[in-house]
Amino acid sequence: MNVRRIMVKAACAAALACACVAGQAHRFHAGITDIAFNAHTGNTEVVHTYMAHDVEALLANLYQRQFDLSDPDDQAVLRKYLEKQFWLADKAGKRLPLRWVGLTVDTDSVTVFQEIPATPAEKVETIHAAVLVDFLPDQVNTVNYSAGGSLRTFGFNARQSELSVH
Repeated sequence: MNVRRIMVKAACAAALACACVAGQAHRFHAGITDIAFNAHTGNTEVVHTYMAHDVEALLANLYQRQFDLSDPDDQAVLRKYLEKQFWLADKAGKRLPLRWVGLTVDTDSVTVFQEIPATPAEKVETIHAAVLVDFLPDQVNTVNYSAGGSLRTFGFNARQSELSVH
């Protein structure tokens, strides 16, 4: 699965989520992450999509200031937070080296791109997905994990932030 296809899926999911709350208060908090191997690059790609309002509120709460995620310094703050709250580990429990690729921001969503260089998705044993659950107790993070020709979906929240994929 290439990054462009994942970006389109993530954008569609974010648009659908935002459309569901149009005209009413922001009543639910959700994130979607896709993990899949890209045979063309040899990397496992990780794409996160979160509601922009939630990310902005988190950062403002943590640092008592407004953030501009088009600014590289402000992106670095989000990166540090994300790397603490989301990680993948192998069978030995060693964290896999997620490399930051970048992010896109629009009025509705923040999409973050990461990859694990030269590593198939099958190397992932554990997913830790606690992004925003420390700030929003009702945050639900959905992770779509594609490996070995199959797709599995996992749900994470404040009570369950880590799962084995096997």
